[in-house]
Amino acid sequence: MRGASRASLAEAEERLDSVLSGLSAEDAASLGDELFAVLRLLDREHVLRRALSDSARAADQRAELASAVLDGKVSSRTANFVADVVRLRWARSLDLTDAIERLGVIAVVAGAEASGQFDDLEDELFRFDRIVEAQPQLRGVLTDHRVSPERKAALLADLLEGKTTPAALRLITEAVTHSRGRSLERVLAEFGRIAAERRNRLVAVVRTAVDLSEQQKTRLGAVLSAQYGRDVHLNIEVDPSVLGGMSIRVGEEEIDGTIVRRLADIRRRIERAS
Repeated sequence: MRGASRASLAEAEERLDSVLSGLSAEDAASLGDELFAVLRLLDREHVLRRALSDSARAADQRAELASAVLDGKVSSRTANFVADVVRLRWARSLDLTDAIERLGVIAVVAGAEASGQFDDLEDELFRFDRIVEAQPQLRGVLTDHRVSPERKAALLADLLEGKTTPAALRLITEAVTHSRGRSLERVLAEFGRIAAERRNRLVAVVRTAVDLSEQQKTRLGAVLSAQYGRDVHLNIEVDPSVLGGMSIRVGEEEIDGTIVRRLADIRRRIERAS
């Protein structure tokens, strides 16, 4: 987002924080669910989405339209909050729906935070992404447009209910059933970034040949936090193919200290010398 939309998103997040401050974990999660329902409605009804983001209309007119459309479909709390969001100025109609998706994720994450399950949520999003990557058949079903969203949601409930936090199941189900034209991996990564931002910390994906001890994880986390000036959450991926050492990716930056990388560097030097 740029310009007016970026400023509006920042204001919308501040307003959401104000709403969330008075909610229980369950109510925060419910708000997230209803914001996702609003998102699906606006993604489906293009004319409505454009009307709610049309800056040529008065802000109060946009808010009244949102309230009328949502009356009886979501709680009054959610309807009032969405009315406040559409009062803001959005440069593009898609910026409005992108914002509502982000706000829905934040609400679900806040619910996990309130219930003491924040760390579990981040880990479970990462692990599910790796499970999907390792099982092409499962990924094929979850991304098959011929399989209904309801069937996918039921499959995820069978696979994950009782094995993950409710917040993780909510976000994974949203990523699978309403990807909005993006790859599943991209949506999961985006949701993970939003979760990390909620606690103002970075996420480091660490690939290593063997799992790290708790002491090693603590030491590595401290080193990275000192380097980046922010708390860093570690997602550990055990991959025997790296042979030794480890690679660390933080955002777009990668530190590769694996034996595989070193061997590749040696091989390139040999090829250049021959």
